[in-house]
Amino acid sequence: MEEMAPAAVRDHSIVYAPRIQDLLSRGEKVFRIDAVTVGVSDCDLIAEIVAARPVLSTERSVFKPAAGADIHHDSATRTIRALGQDVMAGIRTPPPAARGLSGAWPYAATTYMRRWLFSSDPLPVSLLSKRGVTRSDTLSRIVDRAVTVWPGSDAEGRSTALAGRIRDASGIQERRQAIALYRRATATLCDGVAALAGNALWLMGPAREQEAARADLTAVLWETLRLLPPAWMLFRKGGDAYTGLHPEIRPEDRVALFPLLMHRHLDYWADPLDFRPERWAGVADPESTPAFMPFGFEGARCWAKHLVVPLAERLLTVAFDNRLVIRSPRQETHIPLRSLLSVRFDAEVGACPDRRTP
Repeated sequence: MEEMAPAAVRDHSIVYAPRIQDLLSRGEKVFRIDAVTVGVSDCDLIAEIVAARPVLSTERSVFKPAAGADIHHDSATRTIRALGQDVMAGIRTPPPAARGLSGAWPYAATTYMRRWLFSSDPLPVSLLSKRGVTRSDTLSRIVDRAVTVWPGSDAEGRSTALAGRIRDASGIQERRQAIALYRRATATLCDGVAALAGNALWLMGPAREQEAARADLTAVLWETLRLLPPAWMLFRKGGDAYTGLHPEIRPEDRVALFPLLMHRHLDYWADPLDFRPERWAGVADPESTPAFMPFGFEGARCWAKHLVVPLAERLLTVAFDNRLVIRSPRQETHIPLRSLLSVRFDAEVGACPDRRTP
């Protein structure tokens, strides 16, 4: 089955993975997915589930246990601060050559963001976030061991603050955790920004080249986070805390929370399938909007949420300034079943906007 994009960009359609399409076709707000998993997209019930107990360390993404031990709160806080410093420093520097945005998205955009923000890191630290390394468990282990022994130096003061957390670790265990946090933090940020910007490009449609100069990119990104939120499903482990909230939930069940579905409910949104950035005009705090959960839920919200939208806006600005055009062979894109919801397409920088690939 194929779900069409909103009417304004109807010649840019989206084909979801079958399991995602099955979820989108469901009318219930609470439903059983399999023998041990219950799906929830009801706004009030999600609020009750979130409030029922604190999030567990194993339910977190970046700050789940690493190197055989929990990530302490102070270590997590220092990692967030270091990443924030690196992002602020990065966006003050000129972006890399825009030709790096040509190719298969979101991968081209992910590589571009890593080059923009973390290219100053010494070898072998810079290898920690290379896609060719992260896709191989064997290479990842080799690089991890190399960084544990010798994380490089910043004699010239050019490495990122996040890399400095590795270099300044006081022992092997602390360094191993710093390595894990570097890899997770850079991947979460760059992958998330690339997915959000790519989703926005697709939703804006073929006319975006002409309209980009007039578009409110911030509003475009908030509307993209509503229709195609990269963090589209969030898991909570089961337990007695949830059993009294709904008769469908049993102690042994996992609970899957679905922003992707909640953001499309007629109960909460006018014209929910339409891509309408103007709905965010004048909204001072979009995250306070009822039934809107673009960065996760209380206690486990994306720790980099304050960085994602500004970075995605910068990335889109670079793309538009350099006349990036989608060059997919068909006016449809596939969204595979992945933990991060992102469209797939080919793009070219410096292209003539009125030329289309047949």
